[in-house]
Amino acid sequence: RAPPTVLPGQARAAAPFSAMGRLVGLSLLGIALGLVGERLLALRNRNRLKASSEVESVDLPNCHLIKGIEAGAEDIDILPNGLAFLSVGLKYPGLHSFAPDKPGGILMMDLKDENPRALELRISRGFNLASFNPHGISTFIDSDDTVYLFVVNHPESKNTVEIFKFQEEDNSLLHLKTVKHELLPSVNDIIAVGPAHFYATNDHYFSDPFLKYLETYLNLHWTNVVYYSPNEVKLVAEGFDSANGINISPDKKYIYVADILAHEIHVLEKQHNMNLTQVKVLKLDTLVDNLSIDPSSGDILVGCHPNGQKLFIYDPNNPPSSQVLRIQNILSEKPTVTTVYANNGSVLQGSSVASVYDRKLLIGTLYHRALYCEL
Repeated sequence: RAPPTVLPGQARAAAPFSAMGRLVGLSLLGIALGLVGERLLALRNRNRLKASSEVESVDLPNCHLIKGIEAGAEDIDILPNGLAFLSVGLKYPGLHSFAPDKPGGILMMDLKDENPRALELRISRGFNLASFNPHGISTFIDSDDTVYLFVVNHPESKNTVEIFKFQEEDNSLLHLKTVKHELLPSVNDIIAVGPAHFYATNDHYFSDPFLKYLETYLNLHWTNVVYYSPNEVKLVAEGFDSANGINISPDKKYIYVADILAHEIHVLEKQHNMNLTQVKVLKLDTLVDNLSIDPSSGDILVGCHPNGQKLFIYDPNNPPSSQVLRIQNILSEKPTVTTVYANNGSVLQGSSVASVYDRKLLIGTLYHRALYCEL
């Protein structure tokens, strides 16, 4: 039999129609899978975002909310002389904000004062203040007592680390350098170990929002810790669910890393080449955020979230609670874990950090207020 006659143009018309059909089919399949994936992700992460049910209140005497902090103090670092630096006004995808149109800033409190107040530090000209969105912070003091402030910044949803020099004579910050690197795609927190050297946690491997959710859903354990110096940048620890807070032991031998979704604190030994090796993991029944060190004891103070779901689905009638833990002797076989402060959100919502100096305690939050207590 002779093949059917094909008129000019018929073959050309059939191909685009077939391709368009496949495209529509794939689009519908993608939407369906996306909806199913969203529900599975919600179910999967329910336990990871919700650790203990509700906290029992643990109040502290002589506490008051810090005036001038209305939209969060996500991280706090305190110098040995009592000067405390606070990163305020973080705006992060998926989190509530009480001041969405106001840039972030760095505040300072002198804890040696009888009644310390929070003062906003002026930043040198040339730095883009309008897009300043500070996250984790860390300080470093060099041999001539120069103070450097390292700040994780998310300008316009990007990821940078800003290095400043603190000028005490006029309480200002001189911007020295912006650090960007392909190994720092989603920086959460930072610990400075030199004038231009630091360890940083990446809480996601991907920077794209959709891929972040996919990464979390698939439980890829791709988040990590990176060492940065002007001469070398390298991955030094990996395999975390979501690497978050980071700090260093008083003797500078160990790095502590909070894995917020796994409810764990990792102890890593620092090697001469700046690599890190795993020593132990401490499991906790809460979502662990930023880590601070009590300079008088070496204890670890942890800002925690007993119910992470409330952080992302903000309800003023059922706000996220706050919790601060103290960990003593973390290198021992059985570290002691005690609750320093706990509140159901009626006073403080979403605690992310707690730092202490000379029996004075500062507790910061992701997007709410901050608390000052005399212990």
